[in-house]
Amino acid sequence: MAPVDWIILCLYAISTVGLGWYFGRKQSDTSEYFVGSGNMNPLLIGVSLFATLLSTITYLALPGETLGKGPIYLTNYLAYPFIYLVIGFVILPVYMRLRVTSAYELLENRLGLSIRVLGAALFLLLRLVWMSLLVYLTAKAIAIMIGAGEEMVPWIIVVTGIFAITYTSLGGLKAVVITDLMQTILLYGGALLVIGTISWKMGGFGWFPTEWQGEVWDSQPIFSLDPSTRVTVIGSILSVFLWVVATSAGDQVSVQRFMATKDAKTARRATAMQLIIGMVVGLTLGVVGMALLGYFQAYPDLLPGEGSIGSQADKIFPHFIAFHLPPVVTGLVVSGLFAAAMSSIDSGVNSITAVVMTDFLDRFGMKPDTEKKHIRFARILAIAIGVVVVLLSAIVKYIPGNFMAVTNKTVNLLTVPIALLFFFALWVPFSNARGVWVGTIASVSSALLVAFSGSFFGVNPATGWFAFSFGAEGIDLAPVSFQWIAPVALVVGVSVGLVACKVFSPKAPA
Repeated sequence: MAPVDWIILCLYAISTVGLGWYFGRKQSDTSEYFVGSGNMNPLLIGVSLFATLLSTITYLALPGETLGKGPIYLTNYLAYPFIYLVIGFVILPVYMRLRVTSAYELLENRLGLSIRVLGAALFLLLRLVWMSLLVYLTAKAIAIMIGAGEEMVPWIIVVTGIFAITYTSLGGLKAVVITDLMQTILLYGGALLVIGTISWKMGGFGWFPTEWQGEVWDSQPIFSLDPSTRVTVIGSILSVFLWVVATSAGDQVSVQRFMATKDAKTARRATAMQLIIGMVVGLTLGVVGMALLGYFQAYPDLLPGEGSIGSQADKIFPHFIAFHLPPVVTGLVVSGLFAAAMSSIDSGVNSITAVVMTDFLDRFGMKPDTEKKHIRFARILAIAIGVVVVLLSAIVKYIPGNFMAVTNKTVNLLTVPIALLFFFALWVPFSNARGVWVGTIASVSSALLVAFSGSFFGVNPATGWFAFSFGAEGIDLAPVSFQWIAPVALVVGVSVGLVACKVFSPKAPA
């Protein structure tokens, strides 16, 4: 990176802290801190939802997935109209009628305190692992871009965490939402700049593939009965549909943003904005992957290391940013990557703080006696949570797979089980705490069995490879694909939970 690129990156980081200070000085209560007083612009909330759930992981994973595995994963956007209908007309009318600071308050009203604590605890575990993973992956990518070695990754993690935690702890949700808008602009602009640079260097759009790149891409059918088939069209559509709907139904990060809008109608507008931006940016990132593939097929001597394009797919995007973009453009794209990490850290830290304050401290009588002390304590807690995320990031590097597989193996583990708590609480009249506990344990267990199938089931019978091994092209050879995590967790959780609720249902009086 040239000096001008460092200047751009530093200016962006400093501006986020300034925004945090600006919004923080106006806050007088925790409602303002956590939900922006419940009357925020739905379009801004939609952008924030997108920025929060995209993260650095997707920013890096989608180009690498499209470049090294094929474009079939992009068919998941066919699920978006159905996602909008379910969230907008099934979930939001119920949630916006029962306005809360923490989503898990809804669980206690129907199923008691133990289910509320279970939901909050699962959310905390999910978000802490998720944020730790994205901080680690971001630090690795930035290290490549600035030409630093692996020994600098922990220091990059610390710097990223400091900036994100500072403006989040100062400014609350309003600072998070405004910075999410800045981050979305940088994210999308960075992707366009990469496509534009490659097109300029190659004298046009000759990089666009006109046929299936069989020497690089996987076989990716419409559907397969073989559970080890890594990606299929139906699998992509189904897994993304379940992930987005489950996240909207049970994840505090999403529910908190819905509660920051006026009513169900404005929350639907926020959801529509989230999905539209998500589809546009996601498809653009897929095109980035195709552009990178065409560029390095034309200039294979410029690859970052030895081996084929497929085996280096996740390294190529950050390598291109570091060594093949002109000054200023590099600074903007690196700022976009930095922004993607901070957009997820800020939202996660703010939402985790809301859950810890509302579902544990306030619920069990440890609430400070004044609102001023309450806000101060929330800020201190936000800082502590950020520190925990930075420390956990040293562990997640041991999860195997490429960026896309690692993401699904961590995020999808608990997303559906958490959403099922709300399904039973709000839509199953005969549900009870004991039955829901049994269903949740079954759902989480089945998700673990699928995500880490190699550890439980040995080798892939079709290939003879151990599940945590990788072939010459870096292909994840697990006996069961990560795309089955959410569907299996859903089917097992619902079926076992319904039966258990019937079994443990109180007997009617004679």
